Amino acid sequence: MSQQNLKQIALKTFVMLGILIAIVVVLGGLFATNIKSMSDSGKDAGPRLVAVASAVVEEMEWPVETTAIGSISPLRGVILSMESPGIITDLSFRSGSLIKKGEQLLQMDDSSELAELAATEATAELAKLSLERSRQLLERNTISQAEFDAADAEYKQAVAQVKNIQSIIDKKRLVAPFDGLLGIRRVNIGQYLNPGDEVVSLVAVDPINVTFFMPQKALSYLDKGLAVHVTSDAFPGETITGKLAALEARVDEATRMIEVQAKMPNPDGVLRVGMFVNVRLDQAPPRAVQAVPASSVLYASYGNSIYSIVKAEEGEGLVANQKFVKLGERRGDFVEVLDGLELGERIVTDGAFKLYPGASVMLQDDRAPEPQLDPTPKDS
Repeated sequence: MSQQNLKQIALKTFVMLGILIAIVVVLGGLFATNIKSMSDSGKDAGPRLVAVASAVVEEMEWPVETTAIGSISPLRGVILSMESPGIITDLSFRSGSLIKKGEQLLQMDDSSELAELAATEATAELAKLSLERSRQLLERNTISQAEFDAADAEYKQAVAQVKNIQSIIDKKRLVAPFDGLLGIRRVNIGQYLNPGDEVVSLVAVDPINVTFFMPQKALSYLDKGLAVHVTSDAFPGETITGKLAALEARVDEATRMIEVQAKMPNPDGVLRVGMFVNVRLDQAPPRAVQAVPASSVLYASYGNSIYSIVKAEEGEGLVANQKFVKLGERRGDFVEVLDGLELGERIVTDGAFKLYPGASVMLQDDRAPEPQLDPTPKDS
């Protein structure tokens, strides 16, 4: 290869090297500019904000209560039946209907008794006329006292016979002994009934009894008039309030439990005999507690804590301050705080798991649901 060719190759190499160095310098300058721009932007933006929901620590009134499982029983309840035999000629009620005291439910054939009643009434009327004549004759001393007494006894006997037949006729019809709810009809028109055969059940529905058992230590606060609250899974979200009505005279020796009975209003008849219900008793006046939403607590083996929200010491904004707390009773969506917080403090209720002591926060209180003391889940 000639010397001139070598010079041309060297020149091309130097040119390419110069171009490469220029490219590296330009790219390095752009990278340094971007880094500086990002650094300046970060200084202007300040610390990263964490979005959280918050609430103020407030004092709440919590009932002091006891719970139990109860059963609905009627204040009055009977199985209606007939005292005398006969054939049913009329049924004037429907199964499961409400009925008033004195309304007729059933009529049996009483034609023969009505005929017999007419005969005995005629006999009684004749005996009455005979007694009046005997009284007049006695006043004129025409008959003896013994003859008058016989006429008087005959009249009384005839009247008694009329009443007896009337009683038999009355037993041929069935009427409601009190207001209440009828059960399922067990008979039909034309059916022959024997004495004692079941016709239909009848229970009083308003008021109604709730029977439940409490441990013997509850005797210290169980007293007539104590408020009793009843709920049922058949009617979620509905609470019926009544009063304690009676206590069993003795404690069960086997279980050391005492039977308690409460009287509950039941105007709509929603509580049915035999239902089981959840019972809650107001054991004492409500107590004042310092409570917070349970979602605000961070549980840990070394101690439970809650983040409070305070103003930043430098500049503007809010920061999170971790506080260790002592917890008490939990009810619904709330938990009692015995120590560690002050009334009026604002605390984090949602998003606390993203925080660290001194973290800057941004309040978004509408992001968390409203806590409830007695939450009721919605039907799916």
